Amino acid sequence: MPIKPPLRTLDIDTADSGFYEGFNTYVTLGAKIVIVLLIIWAAVWSDQAGSTLGAIRSTIDANTGPWYMAAVAFFIVTCFALALYPGTGRLMLGKPGQTPEFDRFSWFSMMFGAGIGIGMLTYATAEPLYHFGTNPETIQGLASEGGSDNVRNAFKWAFLHWGLSAWACYAIVGLALAFFSYARSLPLTIRSGLTPLFGKTLEGPLGHVIDIVSVVATILGVAVTIGYGVSQFASGVFNVTGAAWLMNDAGSPTVIAMLAALVIVMACSILSALSGVGNGIKWLSNLNMGLSFFILAFFLIFGSTAFAFKALFVGMWDYIVALPWMSIHMFSRDGTGGDSVANQLADWQGSWTIFYWAWWIAFAPFVGLFLARISRGRSVREYVLGAMIVPSVMCFVWFAFAGGTAIDLTLNGGAGDQITGAGISSQLFAMINFMLTPVLAKIMSVVIVVLLLTYLVTSADSAILIINTIAAAGDETDKGRIHIVVWGCILGLVIGALLVAGGLDAINTAMIIGALPFSVVMVLMCISLIKALYRDARRRAESMAQATAAPAE
Repeated sequence: MPIKPPLRTLDIDTADSGFYEGFNTYVTLGAKIVIVLLIIWAAVWSDQAGSTLGAIRSTIDANTGPWYMAAVAFFIVTCFALALYPGTGRLMLGKPGQTPEFDRFSWFSMMFGAGIGIGMLTYATAEPLYHFGTNPETIQGLASEGGSDNVRNAFKWAFLHWGLSAWACYAIVGLALAFFSYARSLPLTIRSGLTPLFGKTLEGPLGHVIDIVSVVATILGVAVTIGYGVSQFASGVFNVTGAAWLMNDAGSPTVIAMLAALVIVMACSILSALSGVGNGIKWLSNLNMGLSFFILAFFLIFGSTAFAFKALFVGMWDYIVALPWMSIHMFSRDGTGGDSVANQLADWQGSWTIFYWAWWIAFAPFVGLFLARISRGRSVREYVLGAMIVPSVMCFVWFAFAGGTAIDLTLNGGAGDQITGAGISSQLFAMINFMLTPVLAKIMSVVIVVLLLTYLVTSADSAILIINTIAAAGDETDKGRIHIVVWGCILGLVIGALLVAGGLDAINTAMIIGALPFSVVMVLMCISLIKALYRDARRRAESMAQATAAPAE
């Protein structure tokens, strides 16, 4: 029996007039109601919200680890299989003859800035330092905490969390949406990625729920990234100005400082989002990529260059060799409830690997849809190379040069605990202070603060535009400027309310809760894409067979 033609239309209702003209009211209002209730709960009953979120986090951590590990491994395998298989790797994400809208430098800059840029400035120093002290090998007694025999382990685990696994989460969502939107002319919204499985039913309540889950996950995922970003932004401003109100006695930014930074970031983000992808977002992305290369050049020239290069290449080798095992192995508890090695390993994996997988999944609807939005006209193979391999290598370089310099200064350079003793948001600035004179340290801190601000604005304004696109049933045109302002304010209020309720821990917990339902959507998108490509191949084979069997005239 011939295979039916693929679905090429999805009629999503939008309002014909009024404030929500051009927007799907079910998705827009549904997402706003969920988020507003979260804001009120976190702001009015902050203590109860903090404890309840913590209890839910514990339950999720205890029961969803294997699911997250299997899902992310599935995303990696699917992306590479589709890119390497000739029949799918050559497919174009667009109509025949369509050319990319952005040059490769701008494409990569926007992709990297939206995907991971902010976190790099915080974790490129902090994470290798942490794993240099504690990781599964040290817990098992196979390496010494803070010893030279633990350097390779530190980078292997840091590369795991910021490498192919992270970018596979983004890439698979973007690949599915780009294929269904540009090759099949479906709306650029999350529900379109599930049409091979659910068909026209996605025009109704099921599709609305999927898009609402996507918007909520996006807001909570971006909230984590912006939350860490404003914390480091406040630390940087303190390093430049020395204003006492910015930091508490523990050496961490105060809530007031983070809220003030949040207002600045969100105001700039809304203005940038109003200018559109081709203007503010593009130019800011190019600017922060240029500043990133400047800071990398600084570490290349003045940092621990030989140590960093060794960390980069040896770390990449260790990571590639261990990736299959690290991607699927779950550390299990021994059931005693004590501080045994097995329980410590499970706690470490839950706090790091599982947390990261949930973070990347929560971030995936935003980054994936954004990648689809800027990748029209590229082949599947070029897309996977640009969205997975190149950004991963960029992350590895950052970790090797920033984190490697921090470890070398701690291990061999006489820094002692000056860097490791600083808070996670302040370690990059602590390293700069150790390396440079006070005046030069302040100048370099200003550069880092400016870079951090551009990354924050790029991530936030891209997220606002993507939320607006989902709410508008996939309409990419510049519309509903007032809605851009509203979504920007809502995003800022969510982050502010969660900061008041429990600081960064509350934001992290809310994100993990929001990521769980979208992880199911992502796995279904993966299956949906595979089914669509397989059936397309069957259709081509049937068409060729019919042409061959046709009698010659």
